[in-house]
Amino acid sequence: MIWILLGVILLLAMIAIVIYNRLVGGRNAYKNAFAQIDVQLTRRYDLIPNLVKVAERYMKHERETLEAVIQARNQAVGNLKQAAADPSDAEAMRRLSQSEQGLSGALGRLFALSEAYPDLKANQNMMQLSEELVSTENRVAFARQAFNDAVMAYNNLREMFPGNLIANNFNFQPAQLLEIEEPAKRKAVEISFQ
Repeated sequence: MIWILLGVILLLAMIAIVIYNRLVGGRNAYKNAFAQIDVQLTRRYDLIPNLVKVAERYMKHERETLEAVIQARNQAVGNLKQAAADPSDAEAMRRLSQSEQGLSGALGRLFALSEAYPDLKANQNMMQLSEELVSTENRVAFARQAFNDAVMAYNNLREMFPGNLIANNFNFQPAQLLEIEEPAKRKAVEISFQ
């Protein structure tokens, strides 16, 4: 009888160890996925000052828009650093999401205004920077999707039975998805047949 009891205890301990290790692996996976977002967002943030410099030469009367882009970029850089320090911090992820929305809006206004400046649109540096920025935006979207997938897998591990027992006893906190709302995606598409 004692051997059976010892066998059951050993089996339960082994299951707990496996679950604990899977939780650690899941946490490390979402932190690694966030590191990829960090790389792409840093690249994006590094492109923006060059874009503004090129636009400044042509858009002298649009100082307010250019300053708004730089301010939004600087705020996003600061929030990225906080989120990168602890990707499990829900408040840091929320602030990063909000600053990314603000930056996207400011860049959208910059590109909309640049349409009024044909010389700026035709500038080779502006075209190259715009293309790099679009390419980087796509990389950010892919990295964000990978991060959110890793967060979901980790959160599933920590919330499902019996993982929730181990997660609660060893203080595995839930991870926060990185959701960047783009107001343009929420608007209905307008179609005109003229």
